Amino acid sequence: MKTVAIIQARMSSTRLPGKVLKVIEDRTVLDRMVERVQKAIRVDQTIIATTIDSTDDPIVDYCTKTGITCFRGSLQDVLDRYYQAAVLCHADIIVRLTGDCPLIDPCLIDAVIDALVNEKADFACNRLPPPMKRTYPIGLDVEACTFAALKRAWTEATEKHEREHVLPYLYDVPGRFKVVQLNYSQDLGAMRWTLDTPEDLKLLEQVYARFEGRNDFSWLDVLDLFKKEPQLAEINNQVKHKSYLDFEKK
Repeated sequence: MKTVAIIQARMSSTRLPGKVLKVIEDRTVLDRMVERVQKAIRVDQTIIATTIDSTDDPIVDYCTKTGITCFRGSLQDVLDRYYQAAVLCHADIIVRLTGDCPLIDPCLIDAVIDALVNEKADFACNRLPPPMKRTYPIGLDVEACTFAALKRAWTEATEKHEREHVLPYLYDVPGRFKVVQLNYSQDLGAMRWTLDTPEDLKLLEQVYARFEGRNDFSWLDVLDLFKKEPQLAEINNQVKHKSYLDFEKK
């Protein structure tokens, strides 16, 4: 069973263009995230799935420079991009990650993969998008599925949000697939540690500054930091998190 972590990344973010290559403490967001993902014990290969759009050439340049596998696919049909990348890598299990989560934790990635395998599920995650429930902070998002489930979604999904947001077809109709969701012992779902706006970037800069630019701290270390300095959450607490249907409003 080959497990491949596929990080989707593009430069054309509407709220913070070029966000995945923003620099925090002398390293890009994407570089920090790749290092963290590669520490997951259950992940056999990590690749970047970007687009054929010329604006994403800098992401390809990063992959070439660092030696990480890169796949270029559709800008809007991200489900197809994932499917083609999975085929390229001969993946049996696919872990979906977005390139704007530099605080992603390898232990959480492993936990979601373990849940998928141990429960013989089609899809496992540690959150579902709004308006559905989550208990982990935004920015620690992990989804995993079997190749068979991904292929079925790629074949059958027709709605725009199902193609753009990759895996809704696996969870938005109860009973269609076997779904497992991990939950934390506390409800931390309102905490925002992702990168989508200038305010988010300011927060992440503060977090990494507290850890002196290191990249080896865990998500629980960050949680302890927020408990000691609750004012950090005020930096981006006005940012509204997007629903997986928000593309319809663009």
